[in-house]
Amino acid sequence: MKFFVLTIFPQIIECYAQYGIIKQAIKKSVLDLKVIDIRRYADKGKVDDTAYGGLPGMVIKPEPVFSAYKEIIQKHSKPYTIIPQPWGKRLTQEDFERLSKKDSIAVICGRYEGLDERVSTLADEELSLGDFVLSGGEVFALALLEGIVRLLPGVLTEPESLLSDSFRRWMGYPVYTRPPEYEGMKVPEVLLSGNHKLIEMWKLWHAIERTLKYRPDLIPQDLTPTEKHILESIKKGMSFEEWITKR
Repeated sequence: MKFFVLTIFPQIIECYAQYGIIKQAIKKSVLDLKVIDIRRYADKGKVDDTAYGGLPGMVIKPEPVFSAYKEIIQKHSKPYTIIPQPWGKRLTQEDFERLSKKDSIAVICGRYEGLDERVSTLADEELSLGDFVLSGGEVFALALLEGIVRLLPGVLTEPESLLSDSFRRWMGYPVYTRPPEYEGMKVPEVLLSGNHKLIEMWKLWHAIERTLKYRPDLIPQDLTPTEKHILESIKKGMSFEEWITKR
C-alpha cells in the first residue's frame, strides 16, 4: 500500500514511522509511506493566511496543498483521499478494515484553524477520531496509518491475533503473563489448566462481560446460543465458575 501524508510537520510522521509496526511494514515492503511537506510547495514557505470574514488564528492556504496533491497524481495516481475534520464520520475498526483494501491512501492534515474550504474538494471522505479538537491532523493520520497497516497481509508475525482484536465482535478479555503471582495478585487458575476448550470459554465469558460493563452499545444482535446464554447469566450476577459448573 502507498500511504501519503500531506503535512506542514513531516517530522511528526517520520519519527513515528521509525518504530513498531510501521517500521516493520516498511521494512517488509508492505507499506510505501510518503510524507510530503506542504511548505515545499508554498511561496517563500508561507502556508497560512488570515481568514476572510475575520477569525482568530490562521488558515492553511489552498495553493500549496493543491500543488502537492497534483504532484502525487502526476508521479503515482490518484489516491483515496481522507481529510480529518471534527464533523467527519467517527473512525471505527470497520473503517480500518475497509480502507486496508485500498491500493493507496492520502491524508491531508490541517493545522491552526483548519484548511481553506476549497481543499475539501479533494476529499473522498472526511473522518474524525472523536468529539474533541486537536491542533492538527497528524495524530489522526498516525492513528489511521497504524490501524490500517496492522491489517495488511504479511505485517504481523502472528496474524491470527487479529481474530481476537477488540471491536471485531466483543471487547477484549483480560490477559496475563509471567509471573503467575505478583504482589498477591494471581493469574486465574483456568489459564494455567492447559484445558484449551475451558480457556476459550473463559475468554468468551470475560469478553462478553467487559462489553456489557463498558460498551453495552456494541453488543451484537446476532448472538449464538452460547453467547446468549453467557450474556443472560452475567446479567443475573452469575460468575464464570458458577456458569461452567451448571452448564
